[in-house]
Amino acid sequence: MALAQPTMGAHQLVVREERNRLLVRAWLYVICALIFAMVLVGGATRLTDSGLSITEWKPLLGAIPPLSAEHWAEEFEKYRQIPEYQQINKGMSLSEFKVIYWWEWAHRFLGRFIGLAFALPLVWFWVTGRLEARLKPRLLALFVLGGFQGFIGWWMVTSGLVERTDVSQYRLAIHLTLACLIFAYALWIARGLARYSVPPARFALRMLAPIIVIAVLIQIFLGGLVAGLDAGLAFNDWPTMDFAIIPTGLFQLSPAWLNFFENPKTVQFVHRIGGYILLLLALIQLIATMRVATAGTHKVRAAIMLALVTIQAAIGIVTLVLQVPMSWALMHQGGAVIVLAFAVAHWRAIYGGYAPQNAIEIRS
Repeated sequence: MALAQPTMGAHQLVVREERNRLLVRAWLYVICALIFAMVLVGGATRLTDSGLSITEWKPLLGAIPPLSAEHWAEEFEKYRQIPEYQQINKGMSLSEFKVIYWWEWAHRFLGRFIGLAFALPLVWFWVTGRLEARLKPRLLALFVLGGFQGFIGWWMVTSGLVERTDVSQYRLAIHLTLACLIFAYALWIARGLARYSVPPARFALRMLAPIIVIAVLIQIFLGGLVAGLDAGLAFNDWPTMDFAIIPTGLFQLSPAWLNFFENPKTVQFVHRIGGYILLLLALIQLIATMRVATAGTHKVRAAIMLALVTIQAAIGIVTLVLQVPMSWALMHQGGAVIVLAFAVAHWRAIYGGYAPQNAIEIRS
C-alpha cells in the first residue's frame, strides 16, 4: 500500500508562489533591459546610416559575421548593388563599409539574443510549473510579438534596397514603436507580479495614467518619423521654428494629410507640439493628484513623471539646437524609453496590490 504524500501547507504554498513570481519578474526585467539596449543600438544604427549594410535576411546563418577576406568582399559587393551605395556612398572603402556593417550586425545579433533570452527561460518556467495559468497566454503573446518585430525589421530594410537610398520613415516609425510596445507590455506583466501596499488611486488618476502612456507612444512614433526623414537636421532654432512661432510651408504637399508623414517641417513641428502636450498632461496629473485625497506614493510618482518628461523635453531641445549629435540623440531616444517605463509602472501601480493567489484560495 503506497504511503500518502504529505500535503503542502498554506504558508509553503504562498512562499513558493512568491518565489516563482520573483523569478519571473526578474527575468522580465532583464528582457526589458535588453530591449532598452536594442533601442539604443537601433538608434545608433540609424544615426550612422548603417541599416542597409546587410542586404539579406538569414535568421540562423546571419548570426555569423564574415570570417575571411573573401566573405567580407562578398558582403561588400552585395552592398555595392543597392541605391544607397551607388548614389551616396560610391567609392566607400572596405574598412568604412566594415564600420556600418558591424553596427547593423550588432543590432540583428542583439535581436536574436533577446529571442533566445526570452524563449529558453519561458520553456523552463513552463515545464517546471512556475507559471500561473493567467501568465501563459500573456507570455506567449510577448513571444509572438517579438517574432513579428523581427519580420517588421526586415520589412523596413527591404524598403531601402531597390529604389530608395534609405528606409521608409513609415516602416522605421512602426519598427521603433513596436519595440517600445513590447517593452511596455513586458514591463506591465512584470509590475503586475510585484506586491504593492499602495491602495488604488482615484478615478481621475486612473484615467490620466493610460492617457499619458498612449501620449508617450504617439510621441515615440512621431520621433521615428522625424528620424526617418532626418527632420531634426533642419530648423534647429528654438523656441521658434524656422524663426517663427508657426512656420510657413507646413502644408506644401497634397493631399494635406501627407504633410504629417512626409513633410520634414510638418513632422518636426507636430513632434514639438506632441512634446508640449505630454508636458501639459504630466502637469495636469500632478495637480489632480495633489488636489485629491490619495496615497502619498501616487503624488510622488506624479511628481517624478513630470520631472522625467521635463528632462526629456530639455534633452530634445538640446539635441535639436546642436543639430543632432549622436550622443545627445541617443540620450533623447533612451530618455523616451525611460519615460515610457515610468509611465507604464505608474499606471500599473495605480490599481493597487495583490494578495497571493493561494492565500486567497485557502481563506475562501
